[in-house]
Amino acid sequence: MKKSGHIRIIGGQWRSRRLGCARVAGLRPSPDAVRETLFNWLPHRLHGQFCLDLFAGSGALGFEAASRGAPNVVLVESHPQALQWLRANRGALQAENQVDIFPGRAERFLRQHGRGQPSRDARKGFDIIFLDPPFAGGMIAPVCETLRGCDLLNPGALVYIESPHAGPALPVPPDWHIIREKRCGAVRSTLLQT
Repeated sequence: MKKSGHIRIIGGQWRSRRLGCARVAGLRPSPDAVRETLFNWLPHRLHGQFCLDLFAGSGALGFEAASRGAPNVVLVESHPQALQWLRANRGALQAENQVDIFPGRAERFLRQHGRGQPSRDARKGFDIIFLDPPFAGGMIAPVCETLRGCDLLNPGALVYIESPHAGPALPVPPDWHIIREKRCGAVRSTLLQT
């Protein structure tokens, strides 16, 4: 495994732990400042919450959620090198009982699990979903529409989206409500209630 960088967990039980990440085209781990903003928005909402990191990449958002008390986090990633690092980092944190890794594209995960049972718990879906796709991929609108039409969202679920600040308006379903939004450098962070 060729390492090119690292991420640092900024809060919770693994605070200050550094994790390796692969060099993959389009992979841009959420910067510390962006994650700090997000998890300040969610300080008491992670305990007992089931989380899905749909474009995991480095796993920065998913591992941070697990560190801060989310009992079950699913990381979805398709790139083989990124997957190797996700598995290695999960092992280094001894988080096999808390973090599941799904190898494959986000669309495939949604197709396979949109009517199924994605978590270990008897509950059917997720409370918090992280969407941080490659900025150039145009994935936000179709993924939001797919999520809206499947049963992966628990009632009142939150969806967090990272998008380019300079880009067009965020294409989200009209019945989802923006509850927090902030710009940090070139990144726009948006938290929505479904």
